[in-house]
Amino acid sequence: MTAPVLAEAAPAPDAWLRPDARTVLVHCGWLLPPLGSTVLTALATGGRFPPGALITLASLAVSFAAITGIGLLRWSRTRYRVTGDAFVLRGGVFSRTLRTVPLSRVRGVDLTATPLHRLLGLTVLRASGTGGAETVLNAVTRAEAERLRALLLARADGVRTGSPELSRVDWRWLRYAPLTFWVIGGVGVAAGTVYRVLDGIGIELWRVGFVRDAFTEFGRSALWLTVPAALVAVLALGAVGALVLYVENWWGYRAAWTDANTLTVRRGLLTTRSVAVERSRLHGVLLREPLLLRAAGGASATAVAGGLGSSEEAHARGALIPPAPRPEALRVAVGALTGAGASAGTGTGASVGTRTGVSPGTGTGDRGEHPFTGVPLTPHPRVALRRRVVRGLLFAVLPGSVVLLVPGVLFSPVLLHLAWVYALVSTAVTLLLARDAYRSLGHALAGPHLLVRSGTFSRDTLALEREAISAWTLTTSPFTRRAGLVTLTAAVAAGEHGYHVRDMAPGDALALASAARPGILEEFLEPA
Repeated sequence: MTAPVLAEAAPAPDAWLRPDARTVLVHCGWLLPPLGSTVLTALATGGRFPPGALITLASLAVSFAAITGIGLLRWSRTRYRVTGDAFVLRGGVFSRTLRTVPLSRVRGVDLTATPLHRLLGLTVLRASGTGGAETVLNAVTRAEAERLRALLLARADGVRTGSPELSRVDWRWLRYAPLTFWVIGGVGVAAGTVYRVLDGIGIELWRVGFVRDAFTEFGRSALWLTVPAALVAVLALGAVGALVLYVENWWGYRAAWTDANTLTVRRGLLTTRSVAVERSRLHGVLLREPLLLRAAGGASATAVAGGLGSSEEAHARGALIPPAPRPEALRVAVGALTGAGASAGTGTGASVGTRTGVSPGTGTGDRGEHPFTGVPLTPHPRVALRRRVVRGLLFAVLPGSVVLLVPGVLFSPVLLHLAWVYALVSTAVTLLLARDAYRSLGHALAGPHLLVRSGTFSRDTLALEREAISAWTLTTSPFTRRAGLVTLTAAVAAGEHGYHVRDMAPGDALALASAARPGILEEFLEPA
């Protein structure tokens, strides 16, 4: 007869607990990259280690022993507990620290597990508080991390309404993966990483026989065939890399409102991540539509929330949905704003607003409505189009034309023909992109939200809670002052911490700021 499996007993209230003992093994994970470099060196040298490599191995052994000892000492001195109103963490090796975080100030909890953590059955807990402060507990078991997250977020206000689940992964979305930056940029990042690793272990890539022979043959062949073939190969390699990265980042993706009144996003294959954001700290949503993704009808969404760290960390940890069909991304954005699930989404994929020139104060709706569809955007002055055209001509058309024109005058007439062809084509593309950027430019007030849209290479639509705006900044430059334009920036203790409404008429900027968040600018305005 098999004995029943007993559930893990809950610790006594207010008891001091210690991280899992396997945390010490996590501290040893730093040794894997140096060992990998040593193996590559052995393969490259046929097993013959130069004196420098032997010294490196000896240093690794000494460092391994020292860091393991420090990790063991740090683990033995680390304790934590959750009381009725605070999360307390104490530890330290050379200096003792005691950190107390009131539960009322915990704004989000992030559970992250690298492949090594997952192999050991552990996870890292990061509790984000007000002011960007973060408390890290490395590392505890998955069950303990879930228990701690429930306790830390137990003070969330309000009652969740609507269907709990917003979205889950659909592998048909993989078709959007190659339409991102990583198709080309990822290849460059991977090539640079490989080069640095090889250079670090003493292998000069340009002196390797097959690499030198490949470049020699490439230079001898017909470049009008090999250059396009190389570009196609880079794009194909980038597409494969983008697919792999998409799967690794969004495996098991699920976004849902939990019973603790928090929005939780779980995802990841090798490195798993579970980010929970308290509803009271969710101040808006950013709908992103990069150029290629927009052409294919796709989009992604990112939460504008407090307690997610710096601007870069907030972008990564606030991701609500991967590149997906625009109606699905729109539905998730709406669900995040309204606290509703799948039943609340429009699923229509309608474009955001129309250009009818409604005044800044327009827009209706209460907190249950969403601003992404059916809200007219106020257009910006026509001179904003001229600025985009001029910048495109100065920074894209002129430099490329000069680079081709000067050698053409000095050396070859062929380059002269390439210069005028480039100037003609790039000017047409610049005009199209500038017009698209201007058509995307707009703003509106939609009930409790400020709606801002801008960009062409990445058209971003922001729905920001007006109550979350803490300050306004009006910015000009010599060129914008000459054009009679100003940029209005809303300061928010969330997301990127500052969101811009670009190229507005000064009067419109002041009117928008006064209507969106009254009481901030009035004392600085001169009476009419």
